[in-house]
Amino acid sequence: MQFRRLLVAVLVCCGLVTTGFVGPLPAAGDTPESLAGPATLAAESSGTQNTRPAIHAIYPDPVRGGDRGEFVVLALPNGTALGRFALTDGDTSAALPNRTMSGRVAVTDAPESIRNLTDYPVVGVDSAPALANGGDSVRLIRNDTTVANVRYSDVEEGELGVVDGSSLRWRPLGATDRPVVTGGPGTVRAFTLPDAPQAPLAPIRNASARVYLAGYTLTSERVADALIAAQRRGAEVRVLLEGEPVGGRTRVEASTLDRLSEAGIEVRVLAGPRARYRYHHAKYAVADDHAVVLTENWKPAGTGGKSSRGWGVTTNQSRVVSGLAETFRADAGWRDAVAWADYREGRSFQRGESANGSYRSRFDATTVPVERTELLVTPDNAQRSLVAEIDAADDSIDVIQPTVGGWEEPLMRALRRAAKRGVEVRLLLSSAWYVREENRKTVERFNAWADRTDSPLTAKVADSGDRYAKIHAKGAIVDGDRVVLGSLNWNEQAATVNREVLVVLHGTAVADYFGRVFERDWNGGKPSLPLGIAAAVLGALVVAGLAARRVRFTA
Repeated sequence: MQFRRLLVAVLVCCGLVTTGFVGPLPAAGDTPESLAGPATLAAESSGTQNTRPAIHAIYPDPVRGGDRGEFVVLALPNGTALGRFALTDGDTSAALPNRTMSGRVAVTDAPESIRNLTDYPVVGVDSAPALANGGDSVRLIRNDTTVANVRYSDVEEGELGVVDGSSLRWRPLGATDRPVVTGGPGTVRAFTLPDAPQAPLAPIRNASARVYLAGYTLTSERVADALIAAQRRGAEVRVLLEGEPVGGRTRVEASTLDRLSEAGIEVRVLAGPRARYRYHHAKYAVADDHAVVLTENWKPAGTGGKSSRGWGVTTNQSRVVSGLAETFRADAGWRDAVAWADYREGRSFQRGESANGSYRSRFDATTVPVERTELLVTPDNAQRSLVAEIDAADDSIDVIQPTVGGWEEPLMRALRRAAKRGVEVRLLLSSAWYVREENRKTVERFNAWADRTDSPLTAKVADSGDRYAKIHAKGAIVDGDRVVLGSLNWNEQAATVNREVLVVLHGTAVADYFGRVFERDWNGGKPSLPLGIAAAVLGALVVAGLAARRVRFTA
């Protein structure tokens, strides 16, 4: 790191680079690993490692009237004889049926009411304890001895409380609880926008079996054409979007979705008072055995290459592709995923403006090796995983975002922690008119903090020049050997209540690709001096410096 700082100082003084450092040096790759898990909380029914039964979750306040449909989820060791146990709230006890079961099961006195609410095996009892909405406790007992006990206070209607150590995590019923899914090693197709607008559509145009497209909005005729063509080739084509995008849905988008529906494509939007996520903001597609994950919306300004700086990747790593397909099915298969034809009835739509910029391609889509790829989703696992990545950095972190969250939010605190321990941090934010002033204030605050604490952190608002209209990319390059990209804006709401999808790509080649893009954007379009040339220049300057010192000492 000290060498790099000296190199940068010399090059800046010589006018060879403008700001920042030349680029992250490669670090050793991590050993590949694989993590498996269920598609959703409701779908997980594998055996548990517990040596005795436990209470995994409670559902005390159903949406339907009269509290019909309450249930308790038990986690059972392999071969548990249920008939030895009972559930009680202290007033009413329910003996469990004489069955041998394993894994997670839902216990209820209304089995027919909850079979469509969960994929857990459902165990019916004659009279289950009533779970009070204002707070209560429920115990699993054996011979009057408490085996497991859960206490709770006021709950929101329709929320499931999942036991997390000594506390409960409340989430809407049907929300997923996915683990990090890891795939690889392999290769990926890395691309940037607006440079490579064909790249995100290529897998869809080649699909013959299935296309699952998830997004926030969809207005692109190119994308619609590709989806309809895939459907005509016999592929199963499904589309899932946000129901209430900020600013409303445009007439162009409504017309596009009408066209898809009329072609026989399943189009659904996440909407309604029982929606599991504040916004369905994810941007990805599964096409046969490939998947695309990107930062851009399916519209001309994004995937059309007409406006935004975006990052994306196509992968055929089977675990990642399967993880995305499972996420799509879980999100599109719940009751808040409303058919477009039903949703649009009686609604009016906004007049919108379409982007029509034209930009020269400077970065071609490139196939690069990766050691492994981690699939993250919010609100399930992404924020804590990203904080861990930042906390593990020991050399450099380059972040590009449209805008970022509050000063004390987890990701912003993690960036400052990294800088405090000597990690070179660069934060590049959008200059788009609607965030320009906010981002300038953020930049000023970060830079003032860096000066005050003598930390190697620099923030700036991007100069888009003639390369793109605005930054919409949401990504980071860490230590020159891993890349984060996806739909997640780095703020607390997006991380905790939205559905977002992103990947962490491990490998120096993929980091080098996006690193070159970042470096060009950081420098306002000016190319950085290649590291080899920079080292040669530094060597010449050092030799010249030593000669000058010798002259002075002998004079």
